Amino acid sequence: MKRNEELQKDVQDAIKWEPLLNAAEIGVIAKDGVITLTGTVDSYAKKSEAEKAAKSVNGVKAVVEEIEIRFGSYGKKTDTEIAEDILSAFAANWEVPDDKLKVKVEDGWVTIEGELKWNFQKDAAKKSVNNLVGVIGVINNITIKPESHDEVERKGIERALERNWSIGDQDIQVKVSGSKVTLNGTVHSFYEKDEADRIAWNAPGVCIVDNELVIEYAD
Repeated sequence: MKRNEELQKDVQDAIKWEPLLNAAEIGVIAKDGVITLTGTVDSYAKKSEAEKAAKSVNGVKAVVEEIEIRFGSYGKKTDTEIAEDILSAFAANWEVPDDKLKVKVEDGWVTIEGELKWNFQKDAAKKSVNNLVGVIGVINNITIKPESHDEVERKGIERALERNWSIGDQDIQVKVSGSKVTLNGTVHSFYEKDEADRIAWNAPGVCIVDNELVIEYAD
């Protein structure tokens, strides 16, 4: 395992590498693989990008995100204005079936609800909101209800995991119960854990993915 000081520097460097972020705004504390991010930014997009950058670093096992958003004079919008921007963003994104979704905005916090057929549509809806000015946070309560009522094919997910260059040689077990998929085992990074999650969600008929993969840093 990396020393705390080494991991802290790696995360700081990852944040500096992102053009969207100003490293001086964000503090990094590392302890036994757990990264705590502190400081202030002026948009939800920057907050999300900082967390993503930290998760990309080898040796990071968990991220505690304590970054605050403080808008400048240009970044403050009313809830009505934010809601209007969200509806426009949904309408412009072909991946988002906007007629299936409901949006609530309260003090800059956005809640998205509804039922969709695919998880990539759920992710696309959240990404459409992330970069909008005035957003403080996003609660994604969209549920997945696929058209297929057949049991999810475990072997198909296992083969898809094996084909992936980044996780094909990892120790991942797949369990299927109806439309629920559970992933167990170990991977070496947040990226690999998220990639396994994405692949499982791509299987037809999946409603729930319980990702119980444990991150174990490889020396």
